[in-house]
Amino acid sequence: MKIYTKTGDDGTTALFGGTRVAKHNIRIESYGTVDELNSYIGLLRDHNIAPEHKNFLTHIQHLLFTLGAILATPPEKEVLKNGKPRLNIPLVTDSDIEALEMQMDTMENKLKPMTHFVLPGGHITVSTCHVARCICRRAERLTVRLNEIEPVDPRVIKYLNRLSDYLFVLARMLTTELGAEEIKWIPQKL
Repeated sequence: MKIYTKTGDDGTTALFGGTRVAKHNIRIESYGTVDELNSYIGLLRDHNIAPEHKNFLTHIQHLLFTLGAILATPPEKEVLKNGKPRLNIPLVTDSDIEALEMQMDTMENKLKPMTHFVLPGGHITVSTCHVARCICRRAERLTVRLNEIEPVDPRVIKYLNRLSDYLFVLARMLTTELGAEEIKWIPQKL
């Protein structure tokens, strides 16, 4: 498979099913941001973190490819004329969302209760996790906007919402595991 096709030289790209749209189309923005998130999660996974975090992040990366494929398929192209699904990929499931929740619960049981917002940072690994969290929130916002135009499986939006929560809790867990300082945000009086 050739990487360059020259078909996008006019500023358009093809969705699954062949529909061509502008590269700034909200659907492209949505799955492009999911791809950006996937890359940052890969960067986070490349840091010196516990194997259980690396393994779960790899699992998340696989799901993000699935999620990107879902977002790259316009509703009218989801099913072939014979009624079969166009994509031969698994969907995001309630179990995938529950897995994020279970991971968060496990980590939160090991963390001190949060009493304030915390400033992102303290260690390059923690900062990388916070960047991934922010990109995840942007992917969620774009997907919600797409859903206002064309329907998106609600589990996709729910997964992105829960994933950003997971990344926040993971950042706190990494802060603890790496011995970094968690700086509370305390509003300054003027």
